[in-house]
Amino acid sequence: MSFINYNSKEIHCKIVYYGPSLGGKTTSLQWIYHKSNDQEKSDLMELPTDVERTLFFDFLPMDVGEIRGFKTRFHLYTVPGQVVYDASRRLILKGLDGVIFVADSQAERLDENIQSLQNLEKNLELQGYDIKEIPLVFQYNKRDLPNALPVAELRSSLNKYNAPEVESTAREGKGVFEPLKTCSKSIITILKGGSL
Repeated sequence: MSFINYNSKEIHCKIVYYGPSLGGKTTSLQWIYHKSNDQEKSDLMELPTDVERTLFFDFLPMDVGEIRGFKTRFHLYTVPGQVVYDASRRLILKGLDGVIFVADSQAERLDENIQSLQNLEKNLELQGYDIKEIPLVFQYNKRDLPNALPVAELRSSLNKYNAPEVESTAREGKGVFEPLKTCSKSIITILKGGSL
């Protein structure tokens, strides 16, 4: 749910990176943060947990244009991957505008990907969202590993929504910006269809 700041003439949108533990959410967000224009972003904030971290920052991309004279500022969040942090996941999903599901392409992680996606569906429903109606992008990460499943298998197991898909190797920065661009463009399209 976008927030409009009339004083600064900005529309604030929230994109959440969701997926299994250690699948590449944090690495993707860190790569985006470090490659973003310093003058147009906030500090990278971290909420540490025992194993994983929740990261977030906001930035004002230069290439998405204005909507009726308002600039669009995106707030990017990662969720902790472990099930024990489910309450944190639900809290982070509040007020979202789009989701990037970061799947770990390794064959032995397929069940964790499926469980994480089912958890996303459940948590979105608890928040009053329909996963079929929000901008959703699948980022198939760790494509460089020898045990990475074929994209067709990941698609048939995970992407029953026919959402856009991007292959990535987050630790090298490959394919990390494309999901963000795709998701943010979908959000902008929705916003342009509404009224301020």
